[in-house]
Amino acid sequence: MKKTAFLLLLTGSFLSLASRCAAQDKTGCISMNELLSVMPETKKADSTLAQYKTSLEQQFEAYQVEYNQQATLLTSRDTAKYTPQQLVVKRKSLADLLARLQGYDQEAGTLFNQRRSDLLVPIQKRAEDAIRQVSKEYGYAFIMEKENLHVYPPSADILPLVKKKLGL
Repeated sequence: MKKTAFLLLLTGSFLSLASRCAAQDKTGCISMNELLSVMPETKKADSTLAQYKTSLEQQFEAYQVEYNQQATLLTSRDTAKYTPQQLVVKRKSLADLLARLQGYDQEAGTLFNQRRSDLLVPIQKRAEDAIRQVSKEYGYAFIMEKENLHVYPPSADILPLVKKKLGL
């Protein structure tokens, strides 16, 4: 009799522990892209990046215009008025400008990516912090990217909870 009572108590303890563990292991999902797209900071960052990209493109175009003007000058008939030393200097200047033009193309890409990172990392951190807070408040043990899931119950989507947490 004591063994049966002990086994029933032990089984009950295991079932109670298992149900608590299962309750704590709730799984949720969220679309980070969708969350970021509704955040006002992202829209502001996107417009700032568009302006920055435009300014980088304008500078690149200015270098191109200058290069084309010098290249046209060196291939025109007006070169007869220059001494051979002046032509060497002008060709060297044209080569330097071409190198600067090619280097600027790579530098502009690096500058743009750095600026993008500077603007978006704090926004992503804010979103991730909100996701962590919501998962803690509502007892989610795991939050997965919705884009990586093929099947999920709509109730597992925590986007509305995170939007509420962010005041969106």
